[in-house]
Amino acid sequence: MTDTTGGAELDPEVKKLVGVSTGRNRVVVERGPVANFATAVCDRSSVYSDPREAEAAGYRSIPVPPTYPFVWETWGRFPEIQPEAGEGNAMAGIIGNLMSKGGTILHGEQEFIYHRPVFVGDVLTGEGKVTDVYQKESKGHVMTFVVNEVVWTDDATGEVAVVTKANIIHRI
Repeated sequence: MTDTTGGAELDPEVKKLVGVSTGRNRVVVERGPVANFATAVCDRSSVYSDPREAEAAGYRSIPVPPTYPFVWETWGRFPEIQPEAGEGNAMAGIIGNLMSKGGTILHGEQEFIYHRPVFVGDVLTGEGKVTDVYQKESKGHVMTFVVNEVVWTDDATGEVAVVTKANIIHRI
């Protein structure tokens, strides 16, 4: 936990968030959503939609665009394949608790750390947890930063495929 408040003490409830599980989720990477996402981010490369083009480019299957993990729970998370401990998005509860104090929630930053490429057909399981919480003052407002990290492993090999980190900001 980082103290960047200039010596001010973090709220005890906020301190407790570090280490909190944000859940387990399983996703299936599907061709249509990958192609649609590539189009939405203005990447017209046919490797994201045509398996022959992906193979010609040296891939074993259609790869995902670099920022695709940001949305794969929206397009690839199906209730019947969720792990028993998969209770959905626990970050919603954390954000709800922060919002009960008023203020605004902002998406601060997002990071994707690839350990290997991710392809159409992969089934990945993510385990998330809050890895850091800190506060800053800016122009008379207190901003609470909550860092959520999800480690996504390949169900077929058990290998880590990608780690996502998201920084959510609550400004009050």
